[in-house]
Amino acid sequence: MTHSEFKVYGYRWVVLLVFFLINALMQIQWITFAPITSEAVVFYGVEAIHIDLLSMIFMIVYIFICIPASYIIDTWGIRIGIGTGAALLGIFGFMKGFYGADYNMVIIAQVGIALGQPFVLNAVTKVGVRWFPLQERATQAGISVLAQFVGIILAMALTPYLFKIYGMQKMLMIYGIVTLVGAAIFLIFIRESPPSPPCPEGHDKRIKVFAGLKHIFKQRDMIYLLIIFFFGLGIFNAVTTWVEQIIRPRGFDITQAGITGALMMVGGIFGAAILPVLSDKFRKRKYFMVLTTIFAIPGLAGLAFAGAYGPLLVSSFIFGFFLMANGPISYQYSAEICYPAPEATSQGLLLLVGQISGIIFIFGMDILAADIPSKTPAMVVFIILLTINIFLNLKLKESKMITTDKI
Repeated sequence: MTHSEFKVYGYRWVVLLVFFLINALMQIQWITFAPITSEAVVFYGVEAIHIDLLSMIFMIVYIFICIPASYIIDTWGIRIGIGTGAALLGIFGFMKGFYGADYNMVIIAQVGIALGQPFVLNAVTKVGVRWFPLQERATQAGISVLAQFVGIILAMALTPYLFKIYGMQKMLMIYGIVTLVGAAIFLIFIRESPPSPPCPEGHDKRIKVFAGLKHIFKQRDMIYLLIIFFFGLGIFNAVTTWVEQIIRPRGFDITQAGITGALMMVGGIFGAAILPVLSDKFRKRKYFMVLTTIFAIPGLAGLAFAGAYGPLLVSSFIFGFFLMANGPISYQYSAEICYPAPEATSQGLLLLVGQISGIIFIFGMDILAADIPSKTPAMVVFIILLTINIFLNLKLKESKMITTDKI
């Protein structure tokens, strides 16, 4: 495909495919124990909080490794940056399988995998700017984020099945071998950049990371976007963590809670596959960011108050469809408004504030429900915060880059 001023290469889809693979495998390793928490407690002879820690580690480690990972990606490129994450994923994923019967070794392996996560998550927009023309970058970001939902769903569906057939250690070894092979495939097929940039001459130039940070924090719209992500991503992390406790007081059982959570991810897959493509097609970022926030609110309200199973499932799908689709569009928007700051730095900051708020909101929900069994008061607070996000999104200016193709 040739444009008037530049050429794009078909190999970009190979790069996106192996990046999709490593994203999905990272999520599988993150969420492995979530659907078999009770069984893991018995197998390892520990308390439930120790199993929850295996997932929580990823949020905690991310806070400390986010900026260094973004620095490496933006300074040395995606082959070294994402390659570091892929290597850590492959090595420690296999280690988790090899020592799967020993909780202490499993938690060490989980820390190793968590160290690699920011190198993968923070590279979404960097892969886009290296290989994709501007008019395809939200689509690329949507597909990359979609991989994360696919990984979560695969882990939720396969882990109980594999555990029943093979037991804990063999199940972890299967995941370990698949992860190691996937990491090797990524390292073999990833390329730093095409022979020529997928953009007009000069548009591929970026300032240094620390100069980029100063530039980012001078952008009014980026400050608003950081607040939006602090609320939005934090709410998503908290709701997905506490989905069972959110709906159980209304009489829903654990199976219905599992289906509700899974349908939220399915909605996210459809949203990430559809709305970023439309954002590219219509060359609008702000419009879709406002739209996704508005329509996520009825879904969140349904999760908080629906008393029947049908409306609950519809609400879960709607919430996932719109809120999760907001992510890749916002990532690309941040890359455009913060130009010439490096993309992994701007995206990494968005994910960083979301991880911090996720931890705050998760524990905040538990504190608010200390004297009552219901999470409804916290959900009301979340509805208010998403409403605030609508007004913050409305204050944003549309990306000049996507509307004019000019910096």
